[in-house]
Amino acid sequence: MWKNSTTPPITSFTDDGAEGNLFNLGRTLASKTLDEPRLRCTEFDENGNVTLVNGEFRKSELIAKYGLLNRDLRKIDSSVLPHILVRPSTILISLLHLRVLIKADRVLVFDAYGSADSYTQSVFMYDLEGKLRQRQAPGSGALPYELRALESVLISVTSGLESEFEGVRDPVVRVLRALEEDIDRDKLRHLLVYSKKLGSFEQKARLVRDAIDDLLEADDDLAAMYLSDRAQGKVRAENDHQEVEMLLESYHKICDEIVQASGNLVTAIRNTEEVVKAILDANRNSLMLLDLKFSIGTLGLAAGTLVSALYGMNLKNFIEESDLGFGAVSVTCFISSIIVSLYGLAKLRKVQRVRMWGEGMDSAGIGPLQNRNLALANRGNWRSDAVEPMLAGLPGEGRSERLRRFKEAVKSNAAKGNSATDAARRMANSQAGRTSSQTPGKNGTKTEDNAPDETTSKA
Repeated sequence: MWKNSTTPPITSFTDDGAEGNLFNLGRTLASKTLDEPRLRCTEFDENGNVTLVNGEFRKSELIAKYGLLNRDLRKIDSSVLPHILVRPSTILISLLHLRVLIKADRVLVFDAYGSADSYTQSVFMYDLEGKLRQRQAPGSGALPYELRALESVLISVTSGLESEFEGVRDPVVRVLRALEEDIDRDKLRHLLVYSKKLGSFEQKARLVRDAIDDLLEADDDLAAMYLSDRAQGKVRAENDHQEVEMLLESYHKICDEIVQASGNLVTAIRNTEEVVKAILDANRNSLMLLDLKFSIGTLGLAAGTLVSALYGMNLKNFIEESDLGFGAVSVTCFISSIIVSLYGLAKLRKVQRVRMWGEGMDSAGIGPLQNRNLALANRGNWRSDAVEPMLAGLPGEGRSERLRRFKEAVKSNAAKGNSATDAARRMANSQAGRTSSQTPGKNGTKTEDNAPDETTSKA
């Protein structure tokens, strides 16, 4: 009966195989616990004293001790995006080179020894220790423990941004000034390297500013940052966060100034690159024109030597016996060379003229010079008095609004011009009709159409 059944037999937990599986599972979990990555931290107490140096904690221990989530520690361990997280009893900060966990009575700084930010973090720890040891009388604008730690973090971050910006700005300004004197390949290569560094720095400063800005927009997070009051059982309203808001706004302004300065420097680099491209294009065009002039001169010489080549054949042409034959042929060759060269240079000069208005008028059928000049005069000009007021920007007007207003003004001017042309045409037609109506007939009398005009004129 059971031999033909496909249902697997149920294994009891008392079997030897089940006990082996449970033992292997427990050993695997134990090995995973032992292999769990550890974080090195430095801890400060409520008096600013260092209670733990380079202490190692498992992530599970930090989660259980400080009431964090797995995703919070994942951001500290691997994320490169700046952020400030506010939790019920902790503030988790990840800004540039700093990874800090702040509570109401202690601060935990995650170490970065062995990296390029070790020295900066050491300076931050000295500053943090001094800030936490400051004790001010309550009621005199004193900041609580957690806000003093937050201010130390922001001071270290903004100071690092300012020093890094100074190190990037000076070589960029030096290269830009050198390019104004001479455009060199090495200088352009250095400008490329510095522009990449400046672009990455601008992105970094912008992310820090956005992290502070996002925190300023969340009133509930600002009110929840008063960890000391919450530990004492005090409940703050969502709009009761003046101290932390003023603190964040001041450092947000510093970060914004750094971002604006770096953005202006990036714009200067782009403008310089555009100017350099324009100069190189102009030089390339000059070389091409010089090459064309040499080609035209060569063509003129070839046209002159063609005549002499014809006379170089060993055939009788009855000029050998003439005394003026050599001179006539030579003069003809020179004249033909000069004519071909002058014609080619004139065509080159005509092609060299580049206009924003009225290109292709010759091919459009505008033949006479008077009509062509009339068309050029009526097409408008960038230096016209009617265009300059439209190009001038109004106070507080952006580029897109100015362009939109300019297009509308051009359309209105075109409509006015068309209406004036139609009115002039109607006036000319009426004048022509009036003249034809006043013309006398065959019998020397005026036509009947003139009777109303005479009556009107008499009246």
